[in-house]
Amino acid sequence: MQRPLIECVPNFSEGRDRNVIKAITDAIESVEGIRLLDVDPGEATNRTVVTFVGEPEAVMEAAFRGVKKAAELIDMSRHHGAHPRMGATDVLPLIPVRDITLEQCAELARQLGKRIASELSIPVYAYEASAFTPERKNLAVCRRGEYEALPERVNSDNDAPDFGRQPFSEAVARTGATAVGARDFLIAVNFNLNTTSTRRANAIAFDVREKGRPKREGGKPNGKPMKDADGNVIMLPGTLKGTKAIGWFIDEYGIAQVSMNITDIAATPLHVAFDEVCRAAAARGIRVTGTEIVGLVPKRTLIDAGRYFLHKQQRSSGIAESEIIRMAVKSMGLDELAPFRPEEKIIEMMIEDSSAKKLTDLTCTGFALETASESPAPGGGSISAYMGALAAALGTMVANLSAHKAGWDDRWEEFSNYADGGQLLLTHLLDLVDEDTEAFNRVMAAIQMPKSTEEERAARAEAMEAATLYATQVPLRTMEAAIDVFPLVEAMASTGNPASVSDAGVGALAARAAVHGAALNVRINAAGLTDRATAESLVARAAELTQRADTLEQKVLEIVNSKI
Repeated sequence: MQRPLIECVPNFSEGRDRNVIKAITDAIESVEGIRLLDVDPGEATNRTVVTFVGEPEAVMEAAFRGVKKAAELIDMSRHHGAHPRMGATDVLPLIPVRDITLEQCAELARQLGKRIASELSIPVYAYEASAFTPERKNLAVCRRGEYEALPERVNSDNDAPDFGRQPFSEAVARTGATAVGARDFLIAVNFNLNTTSTRRANAIAFDVREKGRPKREGGKPNGKPMKDADGNVIMLPGTLKGTKAIGWFIDEYGIAQVSMNITDIAATPLHVAFDEVCRAAAARGIRVTGTEIVGLVPKRTLIDAGRYFLHKQQRSSGIAESEIIRMAVKSMGLDELAPFRPEEKIIEMMIEDSSAKKLTDLTCTGFALETASESPAPGGGSISAYMGALAAALGTMVANLSAHKAGWDDRWEEFSNYADGGQLLLTHLLDLVDEDTEAFNRVMAAIQMPKSTEEERAARAEAMEAATLYATQVPLRTMEAAIDVFPLVEAMASTGNPASVSDAGVGALAARAAVHGAALNVRINAAGLTDRATAESLVARAAELTQRADTLEQKVLEIVNSKI
């Protein structure tokens, strides 16, 4: 099962002393489970942007250690640089990457800010999604007056920090204040143009960026900017919410680009920005020739883009993730200027543990041979889950073939939806292949625990009960997932491509085998549970699912046989 993943991008007010920077990143990396992705120091700004990822608890601890080390080594009373700043750790955002919401990250940021103020006596302003007031969502408001304004702000009635209000002291003079918050992933992207004109690239950028362009007298490009009653320039907003953009010329490539930061990928996904820049460029006689992603992107960004472009072609999106990503790469020209390697650009792929061996990474032959070896795992539970995965794969295959069948063009979306659901079931059942083996390994680990003393025996018994319960629950989850395959294969047998009706039938057979096989594992593992009430409940649920599988399989086979 995947665990929540968040990214942290602290900005430290030191960009020149590599020893200080290294000490800070060493403190961050001292936390187990943290992956340091990037360290970007700037001499002119005297600032270093650090990027690391991990599970929430690890990231919270690593961020704290980084802030603590920065407070020890950076003296803000002597700091000078081109970038706005107010603290040794100036800003510290948490960013949701996988299986965690922005709201959850905001709450974690508040907890982190409170700890930094309490344990390190550093004033903390909560900003972006973690802000307590609407005004403080804006970082510029939190950092108003920068470091030089802190003597008046840190103990004021109206402008005090959210955590760590205190008189300005020698300690605060050294550390300054920190803005801790949560925001969504920011995507930095450049759109390549078939022009060398920076002026035209800027015009396209002004067409689409949220801020837009100044309103000018007479609506003329060279007209005087118009102002409101307060003397502020009136702006004509662009078409894309949550974006900032400018045009520039890149000597290295000999082309102009629209350089954009997408600060709200929920409001403006990457593929939406791409299409809109293409539209604005075409309106000015210019073509977007490709796209350059700067830094990293979350996987969902390219998955959403790939699905979008598949649907524009009226093609099924119920295909492998790798193929969906490839569609995104080709559709937006992400490989125009340089090869696009997903493993180097997608944040989740960068942190995958390539050394971790998974059964599902084996070839068909390798999996069979591993099963046939003298090792007790993988066993019947993993094989049952794999049969369920094959059942889902067959149903998905029929859906994809039906979506692309000549003469059925008006039904592509119907079958694409079935294929999308099939892919979810397939992925879930493949995960259960390895999880069943992990459940067996937990039981073996508990058996090997020491049992010399009464305390050790009690701990061993507790661990055995927990491991056995888990080993019973996993195959039950396999049964429930395999049961969910039947509606898919039944629909494909009834309404899918007639030439593939036998494949839907084999899918039903495989799904039933998965349910029955997993049921055997539920029963044998439940027998080892001390809690008999729980054991009987799990076995009863397995028996119910087994009966349902028999009925559902028969229903599908009747449809199949009637069509053959």
